[in-house]
Amino acid sequence: MKYLEVTMNLPGAEIDLRCSELEELGVNGFIIEDEEDFRTFLENNRQYWDYVDESLAAKYNGLSRIKFYFSDDEVGEQQLKTVLKRYPECVVSSVQDSDWENNWREYYKPIEIGEKLVVVPEWEAVPEDGRLPLMLDPGLIFGTGSHATTRMCLCALEKHSAPETKVLDLGCGSGILGIGALVLGCAECTGVDIDPKAPDVACSNAALNGIGKDRFHVYAGDVLQDNAMVKKLGCEYDLVLANIVADVIIALAPRVKGFLKKVGAFICSGIIDGREKEVFSALKQAGFEITEQMHEEEWNAFVCKTV
Repeated sequence: MKYLEVTMNLPGAEIDLRCSELEELGVNGFIIEDEEDFRTFLENNRQYWDYVDESLAAKYNGLSRIKFYFSDDEVGEQQLKTVLKRYPECVVSSVQDSDWENNWREYYKPIEIGEKLVVVPEWEAVPEDGRLPLMLDPGLIFGTGSHATTRMCLCALEKHSAPETKVLDLGCGSGILGIGALVLGCAECTGVDIDPKAPDVACSNAALNGIGKDRFHVYAGDVLQDNAMVKKLGCEYDLVLANIVADVIIALAPRVKGFLKKVGAFICSGIIDGREKEVFSALKQAGFEITEQMHEEEWNAFVCKTV
């Protein structure tokens, strides 16, 4: 089915007034893109990222937007005429409902990573190339295998996975790293993420790979703030993973050894260029020996071992 997408660009301060006026004209349901909300969100959550994509920042630069939709038929055309008579500056385009639901899938194809893995979207056929398939629904939460930080972690995992390895994934997101560890032969993995959706998403992705909750456990919580969660996660892990951002890794560094066995490894990624020296220093101060530094695109990753 086709729809008419109507976009009204306006200063953020006018959003409430214009929504009320549009409701009087019979418009129901809005998508609001408020520049001020976007800036406030970024400012209040700086600990979770080191940069914002330029195209995303540009989208919210200078103007806010109200979007709403009419059916692309006689009824919708009449509603549109009523709105345009009062707001002729609105921009109108025609969209298919499938554009919202499924078109994004065409951008996700199997991704070969390292020497052993291939990340496969659940709707794609598994390539018959001898690689180990890691099945994933990439549309739910961060972690698809397409980002350099994730690729570096998975490459490092190839060298540190073994049948008896017990893994902890801090900031597990979609579960891709923990699932990757299990696909590569590790014994079990526990994941934790501040996003309350993460446990369901990660466990659903694990199920796509035939991995159950007997080997893969995921919790929602903040190990930097919640001591009860730290206790629940326990210790004696052989390997800890963290694909987050520099500030969080710096804060985690002194705590990671408490999760590890006496001899263990820490793989951390998500460190943008310009922050790697700070992270390196924090890891050294926390008692780690950096055994490998990886760099891809504008990102860095470290492999460390306890000393």
